[in-house]
Amino acid sequence: MGENYEKAINTQIGKQLHTNRFFKIGEILLVFLVAFSIICSTKSLVVGNPILKQAIVWIANIFMLIIVCAGLKLRGQSWKDLGLGFSSFSWRYALKIFLLSLLVFVLALIGFIIGSIVMANITGIPESANMSGYDYMKDNLVMLLLTLVGVYIVSSFGEEVIYRAFLINRISELGLSPKYKTTLAIILSSIVFGLVHYEWGPMGIVQTGFMGLALGICYIKFKKRLWILIFAHAYMDTILMVQMYLASN
Repeated sequence: MGENYEKAINTQIGKQLHTNRFFKIGEILLVFLVAFSIICSTKSLVVGNPILKQAIVWIANIFMLIIVCAGLKLRGQSWKDLGLGFSSFSWRYALKIFLLSLLVFVLALIGFIIGSIVMANITGIPESANMSGYDYMKDNLVMLLLTLVGVYIVSSFGEEVIYRAFLINRISELGLSPKYKTTLAIILSSIVFGLVHYEWGPMGIVQTGFMGLALGICYIKFKKRLWILIFAHAYMDTILMVQMYLASN
């Protein structure tokens, strides 16, 4: 990586992304402003069409991933720097990753449940998250399978790259507090993760926020091995989508 790294940071933008706090903040803002612009500019086109609406969200997330990738290139880094490296394969290592992903899955569910309890205590009403945007999957196996494919790419993989690996690493580089930078990065990333699920309603925002907090802690505790979180997220997405599919039965 040495030669590519030196070549990248010799560019003006590459240097600024490594050293300039305002460029680092700008990179974070750019990732989310592009997605926000795509969703807002197409809002009138997706009214009454939940499938198209979901597709637009996926497209926005893909653009976010492209910008994250571009930032890595400019910094002279690779996906390995976010925790997406591949070790030499062995069944023992694969089993270890699988078992750790099950542990993270359970911890994320606990975070989700804690969010439910917190919100219920605040509102005094045990409301549910608004999942009406997935009604098109009810009793529709084809749409379930197509949605799962998209969700695994954009949500399971994409959200872990963006809201865990990218946000936690970039926020921790801002120099907010040398002692608590990682803790602050985890908390802020979980807040952002909750807020982007605003269409799930207040309950959904808090639930996903606490789930993101659990996933962020696991990202750091398991030495930024992002595949563990991606698999755990995939388990949760599978359960959620199957629930939506079975909702009409």
